Amino acid sequence: MTEPDVEAPERVARPAVAELDEILGLPLRVLDDGFVRVVDYLGSDAAIVQAARVSYGAGTRQLQEDRGLLRYLMRHRHSTPFEMCELKLHVRVPMDCWRQWIRHRTANVNEYSTRYSVAIDAMYHTSADNWRLQANHNRQGSAGVLDAAAGETLSRRELELQQQAREVYQERLAHGVARELARKDLPLSTYTEAYWKIDLHNLLHFLALRLDGHAQQEIRSYAQTIGHEIVRRWCPLTWEAFVDYRLHRLELTRRDLEVVRAFHAGGKAAAIVRAQEVELLPPAGTTSYPRNRERDELEQKLTLLGLPVPWRE
Repeated sequence: MTEPDVEAPERVARPAVAELDEILGLPLRVLDDGFVRVVDYLGSDAAIVQAARVSYGAGTRQLQEDRGLLRYLMRHRHSTPFEMCELKLHVRVPMDCWRQWIRHRTANVNEYSTRYSVAIDAMYHTSADNWRLQANHNRQGSAGVLDAAAGETLSRRELELQQQAREVYQERLAHGVARELARKDLPLSTYTEAYWKIDLHNLLHFLALRLDGHAQQEIRSYAQTIGHEIVRRWCPLTWEAFVDYRLHRLELTRRDLEVVRAFHAGGKAAAIVRAQEVELLPPAGTTSYPRNRERDELEQKLTLLGLPVPWRE
C-alpha cells in the first residue's frame, strides 16, 4: 500500500521589522554615560496577531482588522499572544538604578561581573539643577529641587567623592587585592552593564510601572527610551494600544464609583455622605481630614474627569 504524497509546508522567512532594524546595535544614550542597545528581537505585531488567531502564514486579514484585534487583546488583558515577541537589550545603567530594574524577575539577565573584571570606570553625575528634594508625603519619592547654589556645591562634592572612591579602588587593585574585595566601597553611582532579554508582555508591564510619574526619574529615562525609541518602532500597533489602554487608563474602584454616582444623583452633600459611609472621609463633625491615600487618588481621578472634589470646595 503506497502512502499518499504529503505536500511539504512552505518555508517561512524570519519576520523582520525594518524600522527597528535601522537602530539594531546602535547605543541609544540615556543619562550622562548610559545607553540601551537592541541586540536582537523575535516577532512583531504580526506574530501577536498570528498567535491570537492560531494560524500560520501571512494570512488574509487587513491591517485595520489586525489593529482592532491587538487593541481588543490589550483592552481585555489577554496577555499570552504578546509573549510571542521577545527583545534582547544590552544596557549600561548606574547600579542604584539597576537595583530597581532587576526587581522585575520576568527576564533573562546576565550582568557584568566586578568579581571577574575591573569595574567600569564611569559614574553617574548629578547636575546642579537635579538635586531633588524628599517628598513630604511619600517616603520613596521626591518633590521639587534644591536651589542652584546648594546644587553646585553638592555636585562638586559628589565628583570629589567619586574620584576618591575610584582612586582607592585602583590602589587596592595595584596592591593585588582580589577584585571581589577591592570593589566593596565603590558608590552605587558606578555604571554596570547587562544583557536583558524579556518577552513583550512582561516588557510592557515593566514600562507601565517605570513610565509612571511616581517612578524614579533615572529609571524613567531608561523606560522612555525603551518605550518610545524601541517598542514604538518594533510593534507600533501594540504600542499605540498600550499607550491608550495602559498608560492613560483611569480605573475606578467600587468606592470611587459609589462617590461619583452619589455626586451625580444628589450633588456635593450626597457625595460627602457616601464618602463617609465607605470610609474615604472621617465621620460627620470631624474638623480635619487625616491623610488617606485612597482618597488622595480619588481626588486626582475626579480632577482628570473634570469633576469637582466635593469636600475641598
